[in-house]
Amino acid sequence: MAATQLKPCLVLLLTFSLLAFASAISRNRIKSLNQIKEVNRKGPYIGLITVIATEEDAFFASGSFKPDPKFPFIDLSGRRFRFGVVRGRKVVYVRCGEGMTNAVAATQQMVDLFDIKGIIHFGIAGNTNNSMSIGDVTIPNQIAHTGLWEWLNTNGTLDSADVAQLEIGDYNVPKGNGTNLLGHIGYMEEEYYSVAGEPNVAESLLWANISPQWLQLASNLEGMKLEQCVNSSLCLTEKPKLVVGLRASTSNIFLDNAAYRDFLFQKFGVSSADMESAGVAMVKHSCFYFFLLV
Repeated sequence: MAATQLKPCLVLLLTFSLLAFASAISRNRIKSLNQIKEVNRKGPYIGLITVIATEEDAFFASGSFKPDPKFPFIDLSGRRFRFGVVRGRKVVYVRCGEGMTNAVAATQQMVDLFDIKGIIHFGIAGNTNNSMSIGDVTIPNQIAHTGLWEWLNTNGTLDSADVAQLEIGDYNVPKGNGTNLLGHIGYMEEEYYSVAGEPNVAESLLWANISPQWLQLASNLEGMKLEQCVNSSLCLTEKPKLVVGLRASTSNIFLDNAAYRDFLFQKFGVSSADMESAGVAMVKHSCFYFFLLV
């Protein structure tokens, strides 16, 4: 008899728990929406996006970012969007996290919820151009997503629409030593949807262009002096430089391979490789925001 009575009690307890949880989420959502409405009254903002904690720490340590005293941040979907000013310009800043998925999710959330007039994405990247060195700053004019592949067997036929091809057997050691069962890779163009395009019809895109107006502004930075030393005992071997107008590549791959780095430079003419920039740029192209990558 006691067991029979216990089951309805457990069901009732669970129901009340779910209702309380849903109610708490609803209250938090309403609070967030009211905060978003309030901060947007102060807009528009320039969106700033970094990727990892190290980049964020360096940004805050510079002292350039001054938080908004009333609404310093809003937490949304696990991310903290911070509001403030940088040299008199209103900004909303977020750290997106590693990889294309995080970059797209954070950028889309930023432009959907806040009054954004443009986005600057900045952080570290790998070098694929031997003329660039550690400590150099590059502001590219184009970004390609080089992680969209079709990977075939050695006897597979690549699509004629592929923009580049990687024959893995070309890297056998010794060279020309038999067939490599990893076959070959074809690089595909990205598909994207745009507010200016036909609904539900994808367009092909290889190179995402940086906003020319902002790229022109960035060109004024060329020749600026960059610090060579962090302190008296830690210095770069060469004087760092800032270069505007090179190409960049993005894929969900942390690149630390000299042979593949050289392949990207030779086939695509890119000078840097990272894991997020093309994702941010795709949102820019879809929504027609100004965009700059540093």
